[in-house]
Amino acid sequence: LRQILSSSASCVKDENMRKSEKNEENINLLREVVEEGIVSRSVTLEVLTTKKPTTIVQSVRGKEVLVTGNPVFDEKGELINVVTNIRDISELNTLKQDLEKTKALTEKYYSELTMLRQKADESIGMVAHSAEMQQIVSLASRVAQVDSTLLILGESGVGKEVIARLIHEQGNRKKGPFIKVNCGAIPRELLESELFGYEAGAFTGANRRGKQGMFELANNGILFLDEVGELPLDLQVKLLHVLQDREVTRVGGTKSVQVNVRVISATNRDLNQMVKEGTFRQDLYYRLNIVPIRIPPLRERTADIIPLAYFFLHRMNQKYGMQKKLSFDLLNNLKNYPWPGNIRELENFIERLIVITEEDEISYEHVPSEMFSREEQTLEIDRPLKQIMRDVEREILSRSLKKYKTTRKTASALGIDQSTLVRKIQRLNIKVLSTEDV
Repeated sequence: LRQILSSSASCVKDENMRKSEKNEENINLLREVVEEGIVSRSVTLEVLTTKKPTTIVQSVRGKEVLVTGNPVFDEKGELINVVTNIRDISELNTLKQDLEKTKALTEKYYSELTMLRQKADESIGMVAHSAEMQQIVSLASRVAQVDSTLLILGESGVGKEVIARLIHEQGNRKKGPFIKVNCGAIPRELLESELFGYEAGAFTGANRRGKQGMFELANNGILFLDEVGELPLDLQVKLLHVLQDREVTRVGGTKSVQVNVRVISATNRDLNQMVKEGTFRQDLYYRLNIVPIRIPPLRERTADIIPLAYFFLHRMNQKYGMQKKLSFDLLNNLKNYPWPGNIRELENFIERLIVITEEDEISYEHVPSEMFSREEQTLEIDRPLKQIMRDVEREILSRSLKKYKTTRKTASALGIDQSTLVRKIQRLNIKVLSTEDV
């Protein structure tokens, strides 16, 4: 019996050794097949290594196949076989490529439609009668020929978008789209997906096919970021990355998309002060501020008020089929009003007068009393008297310096010494364009 058991054990041992040697021989053979390039990968090798079902895409003599390997175990849990299933996916890949081409063509048509909608807007109206605005228009025409990043500064309503569109129309990107994004008007939780787009299923309610962002829509054109100072810090980082690397990554995606976009930003906020306060990134500020263009408020370029009034009068007369006129006394009062809402306020003011006035000639008597009462409201009395007097003095000196140009003439008109005026200018931190005695 002992001899029989010993002989049986020896046979089993020999059989296991033969199986082990056979398995090793098969594994070596599979490795040689991969090394010689007959197949790119071996699903059997991977199953033998992991002892788990495995699916791979394999290249076999120039054709792609989908290979699934499933391990087979004996009653002792030993892996004894690997069952493979092979499916030719060349046709599926062809369909996938055709689908991607169709998708790219659809996105191209969508971009072109967006561009056509942008160009179908009302023609750009530019009034630059004052020397200040003529200089800005000249600068805008020069920078339109290059691709430097621009930062347009100015109060709300001064015409920052008009300058941006002028640069687009006169530049080498005029055949491309002009896409405007108001960073302050879009909810923060949606702003990222609007700017950079999103992949299918990126979030609840997302389009199942995904969506292009504004950067992709503005490809080969200009993206105008209005109110850029309202961007949250996390999006400032992503915007900086796009400006530096010229590529965007959609929300929920991992693949970067190259974009060829010129960015023009605009803000009515002091970005330099925001950098000091830590609410705006310094590196992004320097990247946006390569070429700054500051548009002065309407009260600092009064020579444009009457030409703008006539421009809006002509537009509204055409819009409503009227032939209204502006009287001399009304025009004089328009020049003396500070226009805190700038050009936008002037446009709304002219439209309102045209609509509510029955006579063909609009005079100062037709102006509702509350429309010019804002100038009186600017003097707030719920402050210390010393501060009120300081603000009034600064306003008087600023207007006088603008009118008389030099400190000598200004001091003479105000009846004070020039040295006294210079000390007040320094104490009140008033900006002076020229202090030469001419």
